[in-house]
Amino acid sequence: MAGRLDGRRAIVTGAASGIGKASAVLFADEGAKVLAVDLPGKGLEAPKGGYALEIDITDSDAPQRIIETAVGMLGGLDVLFNNAGVSGRWRVEEMTDEQWDRVQAVNVRAPFRIARAVIPELKKSAAGRIINTASVMAEVTDIGLAAYCASKAGVAGLTRTLALELGKFGITANYLLPGAIRTGMTSALWDERPDIAEIWAKKAALRRLGEPEDLARVALFLASDDARFVTGQGLAADGGLTLRC
Repeated sequence: MAGRLDGRRAIVTGAASGIGKASAVLFADEGAKVLAVDLPGKGLEAPKGGYALEIDITDSDAPQRIIETAVGMLGGLDVLFNNAGVSGRWRVEEMTDEQWDRVQAVNVRAPFRIARAVIPELKKSAAGRIINTASVMAEVTDIGLAAYCASKAGVAGLTRTLALELGKFGITANYLLPGAIRTGMTSALWDERPDIAEIWAKKAALRRLGEPEDLARVALFLASDDARFVTGQGLAADGGLTLRC
C-alpha cells in the first residue's frame, strides 16, 4: 500500500528525540526519504532508508550545510520540518541577555535562516511544505516564560508570512501548537515530579499528556497532500488544554 509521503524528501530538525524523532520515523514509514538533524552527542539515528546529520542549527553555516546534505543525499527537497527547540524559565527581572538570546537563536532565528535557505529547493518541488513547531505558549503565557513565549510567537508570525510570500509557488507553511507533550524537554521534570505531570494531564480535556506520536501525526497531515489547501495556520494538538485559558 502506498504511503502518504511516497517520493517526498524531508528534513526534520530536533530529530534525536521527542516530536522530531517520532516525526522522522513516521515520515519514513509513510514513504519519505528523511534527513534527521540534531546536535552532536544526542544519540541521533538515521530513520529507515534515510540519513542523519549532527550539527548545531545555530552555527553560522548550518543552513547551507543542512541544505547541501539534504540535496546531495536525498536528491532534492519537498518538506522542511523545523522542530528543534529549547526552553527555560527565568523571570524578566532576573533573565540575562545570554539566556534570552539562546532561546531566540534556537527557536526562531535558526528556523528563519533554514527556511530562507531552503526556499529555492522547495520552489522546484511539486508539493513544497514548511512546518514549524511553535507552542500553545505562542498564544498564552506563564510566569518565567517570557523568552520562550516570545520565541514561539515569533515562529507563528514567521510562518504566516512565509505562507503569504510562498503561496504563489505552491508552497504551504504551517505551524504546530503542542500542549503538554512528554518529550526530552519535559520528561525529566515529570519523572521527578509526577504530581506536576498529573496536574497538566488533568488540565487537558482528554485528561492525559500528549505523546510525541500525537504531534508527529499532525505533522504528517501537514506534509501530505491531505493538507494541500491548508497554509498559514497554527494547528493546536494539546488535548484541549487551552480550552480553559
